[in-house]
Amino acid sequence: MKSGKAPLLRLFFAAVTLALCLEQSSLAQSRQNFTLFGDIKVDDTQIEERKPITLDVLLYKGGALISRHRVGNFGRYRFMNLLAGMYEVAIEIENVEVVRLSKLIAGQYADDVRLDISLVWRPLIEQRAGKAGIISVADSYSRSHRARSLFQKSSREIESKNYIGAIATLRTLVTSDPKDFPAWVELGMVHYIRKDFDEAEMCFLSATEAQPTYFPALFNLGRVRLAMKNYEAAIQPLEASLKINSTSGVTNYFLGEAYLQMKKGSIAVGYLNQALRLDPIGMADAHLRLATLYNGAGLKEAAIGEYEQFLKKRPDYSDRKRLEQYISDNKKR
Repeated sequence: MKSGKAPLLRLFFAAVTLALCLEQSSLAQSRQNFTLFGDIKVDDTQIEERKPITLDVLLYKGGALISRHRVGNFGRYRFMNLLAGMYEVAIEIENVEVVRLSKLIAGQYADDVRLDISLVWRPLIEQRAGKAGIISVADSYSRSHRARSLFQKSSREIESKNYIGAIATLRTLVTSDPKDFPAWVELGMVHYIRKDFDEAEMCFLSATEAQPTYFPALFNLGRVRLAMKNYEAAIQPLEASLKINSTSGVTNYFLGEAYLQMKKGSIAVGYLNQALRLDPIGMADAHLRLATLYNGAGLKEAAIGEYEQFLKKRPDYSDRKRLEQYISDNKKR
């Protein structure tokens, strides 16, 4: 009996050990092991008066902000501990989004995924009389020596992701000078990163009160209200920011999204198409929103056209098979 039990016990323990190994292996593969990184280069040779450039690199997944990294020109960003999936990398200069790229992270093992970004800084060629243009004010805002030191300190804290420290520093700055609208926007962005949307909204409102025509304040006020699902309230600041910068693809996209959520598809279509005209690649997701709108209206052929255009621009889209199936099921033979 004893000799018969020993092999069975060994088999039992071997099976348990194998099961544990398989479970650990599965957990290891589902861990956040990927790193997304890249170098950023901004060609500013077309600008007569150069100055140091600071860029914010934002990482989104499913429309939600995951992380943010601040770098200088010729700097390197790095986002670690990521799961596989489709991500979007956006670049902001002075809290204004200038480009957004998609990147699919796929695979079973920990790996580094590289996405280098090159931009060209072009001068504003034409500015209509009586119409404000976007100007650099974050560095040119008149501050005392102490206030300048605080603003620079907050930038370092944001870069090192010390958001609690940055909030305290920026709060000191705006308390001493409530008219420092670039500082209000910086403070609002830190709260936005932390998903403290109510606080972010109040900061962006304070910035617009101090400077009603400051594009980053208006744009980000609209953006945070979209995040709060307060779509109707998001429209006014977004439309105001569009009057300041009519060539902003992302502002048109956000306005289209706001009207779409309010069931005003006929208005949304115009803004979404304008976003695509201004930034065909960066705003490619507008094709998906238009396709959803057309499908709901029973316009299958129009929806197919949007999906086909989207897939040409985003061939590595993670849900490509579903879109191809829709096209196949609804395309007229």
